[in-house]
Amino acid sequence: MYAFILALHSLTRWFVLASLLFALYRAYSGWLTNKSYSKFDDRLRVITTNIAHIQLTIGLWLYFISPIANYFISHFKEAVHERQIRFFGMEHVTMMLIGITLITIASSKAKRKTLDKDKFKTTAIWLTIALLVILSSIPWSFSPLISRPLFRPF
Repeated sequence: MYAFILALHSLTRWFVLASLLFALYRAYSGWLTNKSYSKFDDRLRVITTNIAHIQLTIGLWLYFISPIANYFISHFKEAVHERQIRFFGMEHVTMMLIGITLITIASSKAKRKTLDKDKFKTTAIWLTIALLVILSSIPWSFSPLISRPLFRPF
């Protein structure tokens, strides 16, 4: 079960990143060229938020069945000094919760705006911050600190 959820979580990150990048493209494009906020843009806002929430659900499920997180919680005093254990036990989950919270705030604030330009601007700013937080906390394969494969097999 753990290996399947881990592979699913790894795969779903690409959907989160793709939807965020596309939503950011649409937001900046709409904001800078004064486009009208269409039904498509509104659906994209909802879809991006939903994909992030699905990833959060999978991630929390993974956290509670993970041997790394279990070790971190059970041996906190020692584990907090081990870089990889601390990353997955505390740093990754905290930063991703912040990132998904920022995506949710972006969606909520944009939904309440009345002017199209304000909807795009709000979305662009909040999603940019969310993307930066998320990118900084993904265990990239090229990271010298915490390295994990870009794709995990099922």
